[in-house]
Amino acid sequence: MKPLIAGLRSLRLAAGIAVLAASAFGQAQDVTPPSAAAAPLGADLAGLIEYARMNNPAFAVDRAEAAAARERVEPAGALPDPSFQIELMDFTNRMRGGPTTLVPGEVGETRYRVIQPLPAWGKRELAERAAGARAEQAEAARDAAWANMAAEIKAAWLRYYAADREAGLNRDALALLQSLEEITLSRYRLGLLPQQAVLRAQREITSQRLALVGVEQRRRSTASALNALLGRAPDSPLAAPHEPPPLPQAVTLGPLVERTRATHPAIAAEARGIDAARFERDRTWRDRYPDFSVGLTNNRPRGGENSWDVMLEVMIPLQQSARRAREREAALMVTAADARRAAAESALLGKLGSAYAAFTSGHETLQLLRGTLTPQAEATRDATRAAFSAGRVDFDTVLEAERQLVDTRIALLQADVETRMALAEIEKLAGEQP
Repeated sequence: MKPLIAGLRSLRLAAGIAVLAASAFGQAQDVTPPSAAAAPLGADLAGLIEYARMNNPAFAVDRAEAAAARERVEPAGALPDPSFQIELMDFTNRMRGGPTTLVPGEVGETRYRVIQPLPAWGKRELAERAAGARAEQAEAARDAAWANMAAEIKAAWLRYYAADREAGLNRDALALLQSLEEITLSRYRLGLLPQQAVLRAQREITSQRLALVGVEQRRRSTASALNALLGRAPDSPLAAPHEPPPLPQAVTLGPLVERTRATHPAIAAEARGIDAARFERDRTWRDRYPDFSVGLTNNRPRGGENSWDVMLEVMIPLQQSARRAREREAALMVTAADARRAAAESALLGKLGSAYAAFTSGHETLQLLRGTLTPQAEATRDATRAAFSAGRVDFDTVLEAERQLVDTRIALLQADVETRMALAEIEKLAGEQP
């Protein structure tokens, strides 16, 4: 009995140690720093783009179509399927006497034939190479579509970020106006301000609340647009956006032009289209040579000996006018593919120039707003508040100074967002894959 009691005590002690260890492990998990956890969806761009890559239905279509084009390569170079024929000679049995029948072996003679078509030399290889070029074109088009979609997500997130920050600025402005209202009411009670100043303050507060309602509505609208690009329901929750990374100080146009020409997937897709058109042209020229078919026949006469036949069939290329028309069509398709690539490159470089101009202009605007106008508006606001406290200026002057500061901060936010949108367009046009 004593060993049994000792054993039970040991088990209880072990269980207690296990419970304490589990509790300590749970506490260790609970004190994991928040930075170790993944950022919620909507807080930054990286999570949104990765989510869209896996869940956006439009991009799923592009992926499936590119994969389908790749699966067409092997069948394009394969031999055509052979055909099997069965021929029933004298199925009425008039030569041998007997009833009419369609049963093999019961007729005058049964022939079993297998025929294999053989395209002329080089046609299969050219067809396979053309299909490979079209598969590469589809993959490049998929990459171009993804670059466009990622740029749309960036722009939508920046609009969401702008609406969120503008709502914060409007809330700060409303709090300032409410504090000014309290000061105005206290001075009105002391007979230092007329009633019109109090009414003006209250009217400004109401106008600010209306502006805040509009900003909140725009924030919800931008969140719905962003959810649509992610393949989510419009009312799906999104986290508050974090601050985006700092803008680069300068961007050089020359290297961007060369990079666009070399790496942009839309230009690469048109280049693969040229290759496909050339292979199709060469294959069309090969149609001048005849195709072949070979066949093997087993003859089984009723009541006779079996025999074997070998057959060779040659297609005679007589329709020369139709063939020449197809050759001219193929040559013109090559010309069209060359022109299409040149047009795509010209359009992309034009957009790159516009985006570069917008970025440089926005960068200069940001420097003026951040380095000059905002400090001036803040200094004016501070000086006006001090003068109002001393009774040297009226209430309208204070309101105008506050409004100018809020307008300057909103203009700074808008300039920052527009410059970042121009940078996102530059990154897209320069072939940067997110």
